[in-house]
Amino acid sequence: MPFDAFVTGAVETSLNTLLKDDTESQRRLGRLRGKVISVTINEFGKTLTFVFSQQIDVLGAYEGDVDCRLALNLTVLPELRQQANLTQLIKADKLALDGDIQLAQQFSALLSGLKPDVEEKLSQYTGDIVAHTLVSGLKNGAEQIRKGVENRQRDLAEVVTEEWKLAPQALEIAHFADQVDDLKSDVARFEARLNTLLGQS
Repeated sequence: MPFDAFVTGAVETSLNTLLKDDTESQRRLGRLRGKVISVTINEFGKTLTFVFSQQIDVLGAYEGDVDCRLALNLTVLPELRQQANLTQLIKADKLALDGDIQLAQQFSALLSGLKPDVEEKLSQYTGDIVAHTLVSGLKNGAEQIRKGVENRQRDLAEVVTEEWKLAPQALEIAHFADQVDDLKSDVARFEARLNTLLGQS
């Protein structure tokens, strides 16, 4: 199976499974019925086309007309779930939109409503206690990894600024900015004094 077909199939199956379990998402899907939205992931140069009917069809190649085109970086995808972020993303040039912005907002609303209850699904196979323990363990593990990454970034910043002296410290930058402000004030005073003297002669 080609990689593109695998990706589109996985995305389509995941979305439709989540939709099936949520009546509110079914209502949101109804607003998009008959519409076509394409999403281009800039890093890969790949476009996924979402065709909305009673379900969502995800295609890697689409020849018909598209109602709305979105182009974005992979890192922006999570922000697409927040409908309020769309205009900020467009203004910040993180999201290119061609077509009906209202469709993009409805698509965003649909995505934001899809919240899988992993613990509930897992409990059907393992029981409530095991599912809760596994999900809690995974959440705690993810939090520990996040904290570890933050600590490493802080340590690296300290090494770069304090030990290797490759970058100035925050206090040095603030002191330099103060010196620049003082110099601007001195130059402005000098110019004013010079203009006064030239005006007298």
